[in-house]
Amino acid sequence: MNRSNHRPRLYPLVSVDIALFGSDEQGLKVLLARRAREPAVSQWALPGGVLRPLEDAQLVDAARRVLRDKLAVSVPQIEQIRVFSGADRDPRGWSIAVLFAALVPREQVNAVVKTQVQAVEWFSLQELPPMAFDHAEQLSAALTKLRTRVESYVLPLHLMPERFTLTDLQRTCEAILGRTLDKSVFRRRLKGSTDIIELDEYQGGAQRPARFYRAREGFDFTG
Repeated sequence: MNRSNHRPRLYPLVSVDIALFGSDEQGLKVLLARRAREPAVSQWALPGGVLRPLEDAQLVDAARRVLRDKLAVSVPQIEQIRVFSGADRDPRGWSIAVLFAALVPREQVNAVVKTQVQAVEWFSLQELPPMAFDHAEQLSAALTKLRTRVESYVLPLHLMPERFTLTDLQRTCEAILGRTLDKSVFRRRLKGSTDIIELDEYQGGAQRPARFYRAREGFDFTG
């Protein structure tokens, strides 16, 4: 008699998934992992793992553990986005997945394969592979939250170098949003910001030099 490897559960499976975004000159990208175990073995997915109640004091601790143990990644700023649940989203039975997201400097994330993962890769949002479970829907929710935040001028200052110009900052915002911003509108919106500090330093050049800025101490993108 054949029996399914996924027997009905008497309680929901609780897990965390993480949408890890980074940007470069080509635009915004997301880090995906190729699963090494069933279900959905060899499929691409957001990094994720099952909650361990005796080890994880909070859900965010589970998210940080997953990134550390599976990808050797440490993320200082991470936030909870929303909860996905239902009987059909995972073949193991009724499940709850808590989605987290983080926006990180790509050059600071040297993800490596550790456990339960075959491979990791940064993917352009325009060239995503088919994804396991409901992770395409999760990624869409995380991306919407990220872009809404930047649209409302919560600035991604943790992606910037120690000092930067307003042009540098605008290009970073454009990479996240996937579109060009009007320069004059962008700079008018920055005038009242307390998150950027004007420096008495300039970027040299043949034309009018550009002033340098730095991020306010203690700035938190996840707010």
